[in-house]
Order: sequence, then structure tokens, then C-alpha cells
Amino acid sequence: MKRIVIADDHEVVRSGLRAIVETRSNWIVSGEATNGEQAVALALETRPDVVIVDYSMPLMNGLEVSRRLKALHVRTEVLILTMHENEELLTEAILAGVRGFLFKSDARNHLISAIEALLDGRPYFTSLLLEKLLHDYQLNKQNKSGMLLTSREQSVVQLIAEGHTNRSISTILKLSMKTVETHRASAMRKLGTSSTAELVRYAIRKRLVAP
Repeated sequence: MKRIVIADDHEVVRSGLRAIVETRSNWIVSGEATNGEQAVALALETRPDVVIVDYSMPLMNGLEVSRRLKALHVRTEVLILTMHENEELLTEAILAGVRGFLFKSDARNHLISAIEALLDGRPYFTSLLLEKLLHDYQLNKQNKSGMLLTSREQSVVQLIAEGHTNRSISTILKLSMKTVETHRASAMRKLGTSSTAELVRYAIRKRLVAP
């Protein structure tokens, strides 16, 4: 029996994913999480074969979940579901140890195939996503502007936008206060911002948090 954990902060999405997963008699949903911290805790508790996690999760986004599981040596494949379409996100996902990447709009038709691939030790990226990433890459090569935030800086900005203090962020991401402050300052410098309100607006614009 293959165990699957589903992590998304919307119940209707979790229900839809569960319904798809449970069409396979030898697969079982071993837990559901509503934020990144719960996803990591469930993975440690149930040791699933695959964790399906939404990229835009509260407390800890999908990439941070993958990074944490990798650091804890949890032998679980991560499948990121996202509505975001950009080449930088896929690059950061691969660096975080993610081997499965799927648009939410493709989940109904491709979720089973994606899980099967991961269970077989193969990566899975939809052809539509790869075409989009190739197009974005070529476009960005021609017209690249601004400095991009690293995934860790994005995690810090997300938590700031959710109202967390530096101390709280330090606890959630398992980083020192000094490191959090460094990431915060670096993000503000790259974005040319000078206030928390501007960081919040950036996070909303980039869909790191819900408006």
C-alpha cells in the first residue's frame, strides 16, 4: 500500500485531490495538512511515499517543505502543485529536491501519472509546463530586469507578509535571528523597498500570500 500526504490550505482542493488519489485501490491518503509545518510533521509521522503540496502554503511554502524533508533525510518524493508559471520557480524547486511539478489546472488529468512516475523513481513535469518554461526562459534571456529573490528570501518575505516577527520566522524556518534579518535586508535591497508594507504588497503581487 502506497501512502500519500496531501497539503493544501483549501479544503475543497484537498477533497478533490483525495478523490483522485483514492481511485487507486493500492494508494491511501495517510494524512492531510493545511500548512507547511503540518505537512512536514505528517511526513515525519507517517513516512509517506509521496507528499502532494501546494506551492503557496501558509507558514512554509512547498519548496521550504521539500527543503526541510531533504534536510531531515525523509525518503519521500515531493509533488508541487502550483498556479504560478515561471522558469525561476522550477529552478528553485529542483534545487530544493522537488522531482514532480504540476499545474493545479492539470491535476485532474495528470495527477495519477505524476504520482506513478515519482513512485517509480522518475521525475514528472507536464509538457505544457516545460513549453511554458522554455518560452519564459527565452523571453527572460532577451529582456532580464531586476534582481530575483532566492527561495529562502521568498520564504522570509511570505512569513513577514503573514504577520510573523523575525523571532517567529527564526523558529519556523529553523534559522538564527541574524540570518533572518540578513535575508530580510537582502530582499528589501533587491526589491528597492524600505518598509514592511511594501514587502507585503510585493508578496501579494507575487501570490506568496492571499490578498
